[in-house]
Amino acid sequence: MLSPGVWGDRRIMRIGLLGGSFNPAHVGHLHLSYLAKKHLSLDQVWWLVTPQNPLKKSLEMPTTRERIEFASKLNLPVWIQLTDLELNYKTKYTSETLQKLITRFPKANFIWLMGADNLLQINLWMNWTAIFNRVRIAVFDREKYRYKSLFSKASIKYKKNRVSISRPTYIWQKSPPSWIFFSSEKVDLSSSQIRSRKKE
Repeated sequence: MLSPGVWGDRRIMRIGLLGGSFNPAHVGHLHLSYLAKKHLSLDQVWWLVTPQNPLKKSLEMPTTRERIEFASKLNLPVWIQLTDLELNYKTKYTSETLQKLITRFPKANFIWLMGADNLLQINLWMNWTAIFNRVRIAVFDREKYRYKSLFSKASIKYKKNRVSISRPTYIWQKSPPSWIFFSSEKVDLSSSQIRSRKKE
């Protein structure tokens, strides 16, 4: 698990945050993490395994610890950290979790990682504008979501804060709100698809 002394005397680190139920974790999560590290020059990616997504119906699923244990079997690279921070912080919403992380880890530049499907409906998240105002955001294309997401409420509201994909690392020179949309190398696999296949 993570600790306040994770950096020692090192420089400020660039850390990608990938939140979700991870039920189950799969190669799509890995693919997104690799793309983020490659294009954004990240030092680490933290998988924030959430106890329950507030926008999804409560259902019987493995515990947070069991989902983390399953994810650990994916042979993850050392720069991906599995965390149960939301469980420890007792936070229910992403905006709350981000505020805790910013306070807890001052030697970090965080960037929120998500698929285009989440950009399409992020305006339904609790205090969603606080998410844009607290951390940088990187969005990764998913089949069938690109055009809808780029005309979503969030995209329109923060249109002037979008960073060009031609200079992705420029986002680190911009303060939030700032976001970038990666339209190539799509991430199309989802946990729900995997669960559906298992039932077939």
